[in-house]
Amino acid sequence: MDGTFNNGSLGLYLIAGAVILFVLAQSVFFLVKAWKQGKKLGLDKSKLRNAVTSSALFTIPSALSVLATVIALAPALGLVIPWVRLSVIGNLMYETTAAEAAMEAFGHEGGIANAVTDPTVYAGIAWVMTLGICFSLIILPFLAKPLHKKFMAASNKEKPAEDTPADGKKKRTIGEFINKFATPAIFIGLIGAFIARAIAGQGSTKTPEELDGAGVLSVCTLAVAVIFSIVLELIVKKLKLTWLEPFIMPIGMIVAMIAAIVLYNVLPNGIALIEWRG
Repeated sequence: MDGTFNNGSLGLYLIAGAVILFVLAQSVFFLVKAWKQGKKLGLDKSKLRNAVTSSALFTIPSALSVLATVIALAPALGLVIPWVRLSVIGNLMYETTAAEAAMEAFGHEGGIANAVTDPTVYAGIAWVMTLGICFSLIILPFLAKPLHKKFMAASNKEKPAEDTPADGKKKRTIGEFINKFATPAIFIGLIGAFIARAIAGQGSTKTPEELDGAGVLSVCTLAVAVIFSIVLELIVKKLKLTWLEPFIMPIGMIVAMIAAIVLYNVLPNGIALIEWRG
């Protein structure tokens, strides 16, 4: 182990800065191209400004999710790798899952709660997080368009009148089934994995001081996130605040993180550190 390794060194920040500048430059390039194309099509400047403004506002919920994920991964990986990963391509569920899987494979104890001090392990985790998400970039150009056409065709396909059952109930098409059941089921499965981790823990034998298993803090944090998100969703529906709907998940995450910090400092150690599975 190299004791001089620093996951927040100037060199790493310079590399990260170069990547972020490239992403920003790419965004500005396409913004200018889109603006020019809009003017060429005869669109009014006010409409173009409204499109830019609405697009910028739409990114705020995603930015909050990115911030929450960076905060969650920072204790283990520092700010640089999470910042770069989530500024280019990535999301909360993938990044944390990939990072934790790599840490377990390398035998890093403490999960995302403990700092990675071995440069070899750190580099390995960064490679796992990066290469895993790059797979989608490779397959999307070849599969996205054909799959989209298939789903749209299946969703829009009308069944002939003679195929309609005698009871008058139409059979669902493949597209309708995917939109209504398959996609929500996949999302619920991913969320369920995180809920199970908070309740059942990782299943390894770790010391309670590492706070990486299931215990009072993990369950309380989960409960705060769920309750706050449900209450916020009810408020959105009751008051018809549709603009607030995309913010529910990131706000719930941030509130849960704040609650975990408050509970850790407020509750007695004999309660806050209780874990039933490491």
